[in-house]
Formats: sequence, C-alpha cells, structure tokens
Amino acid sequence: MQRGIVWIVDDDSSIRWVLERALTGAGLSCATFDSASEVLDALSTKTPDVLLSDIRMPGMDGLALLKQIKQRHPMLPVIIMTAHSDLDAAVSAYQQGAFDYLPKPFDIDEAVALVERAISPLSGAAAAA
Repeated sequence: MQRGIVWIVDDDSSIRWVLERALTGAGLSCATFDSASEVLDALSTKTPDVLLSDIRMPGMDGLALLKQIKQRHPMLPVIIMTAHSDLDAAVSAYQQGAFDYLPKPFDIDEAVALVERAISPLSGAAAAA
C-alpha cells in the first residue's frame, strides 16, 4: 500500500538518489527534481503530500521556492535541507512556513522519520473523514 507521495528537489543527484531509495523502501512514492523551476512547473498539475527541498541550488534557492509554494499550496509540508547548517537559514525557513529543517549530512532513518511525521497528519485526517 502506498503511504504518500514525496517530491525531492536537490541539484545533487546523489542526495536525490539516496533519499528516493530510502523513502521508496519505506513504502512512499517519490519523484525527484533537480531545480526549483522544474518543481514549480510540476506543481501546476499535481501536488505531493510532502516536499523536500535543498536550500542552496542554482537559480531559485530553496527559500524562494518555499515562499512560492506556501503562496500556492499553504498546507503542503515542506522540509528544507542544507549542507550549510546555520541558524539563520533554519530560522528563515521556519519563518516562511517550513514544516522542518534537515541539516546535511543527515541520518537516513531520521530523514525517513521526518517525512513520515510530515505525512502523518494527512493520514490521520483521511482516516477521520
């Protein structure tokens, strides 16, 4: 049984690959994107249950992407990832509505648990309906 749809946005293909493998192994469906503009195009026709985005990418960065997503899809949980773990970026991500912040390098089990936590309110709402 499919438990949720996760979109992963990162310009680093190895990060996308590792997360996709771990999340599909946990029973989640994944789609990967290498840029913010690619995700925004996809969001015009579909919406995932959770979106993971790197904060530092060429072109539009993760915080600008987060701002646009929150304007269009305010209820979509967005998890911001970065290799540059600094307090300012985390605070800015939270202020703009991020569900949570995932510093790189991350423990893959913790990343999966974080995604599952972001999805769990959705499954609870579906079960209650």
